[in-house]
Amino acid sequence: MCPSRLCLGVIAGAHGLRGAVRIKTFTTGPEAIAGYGPLEDAAGSRRFALRLTRVEKGAALVQIDGIEDRDAAEALKGVELFLDRAALPPAEDEEEFYHADLVGLAAVDTDGARLGTVRALHDFGAGDLIEVLPDEGGQPRVFPFTREAVPKIDLAAGAVTIDPPEGL
Repeated sequence: MCPSRLCLGVIAGAHGLRGAVRIKTFTTGPEAIAGYGPLEDAAGSRRFALRLTRVEKGAALVQIDGIEDRDAAEALKGVELFLDRAALPPAEDEEEFYHADLVGLAAVDTDGARLGTVRALHDFGAGDLIEVLPDEGGQPRVFPFTREAVPKIDLAAGAVTIDPPEGL
């Protein structure tokens, strides 16, 4: 299941007095957020042309065309920025993928037993996590998204293999 639009970042708030905003990005590096062309809000009703001014503390500081003061910038806080999936370059090799490509895939253990469905990938600052929703219901399970805990990703087969660390 590959979504047609991907969230590349979220506006975290205003920066300064001249309309700049701080963006928490979900791109390879914060500076990449301005390189994809105009981005849209979740509804697709507003477009934002971004000009990167600098990267600070892991976030992109950008000017948005038409946003000239702090009040206008602050009003954008929380806006998610989307891009059509087709506008992204294809993966360069079979071990490269977009996190969004994993959402909806089957999660299996190293013996092939189904654990559930990948619901999301998260980055709370201490490393990526993969969230799996069990098929039989119940609470989602979260695993480290590392090569050791997720040794195999097979997009063609529609599955990720999870080898949970001891205790999980």
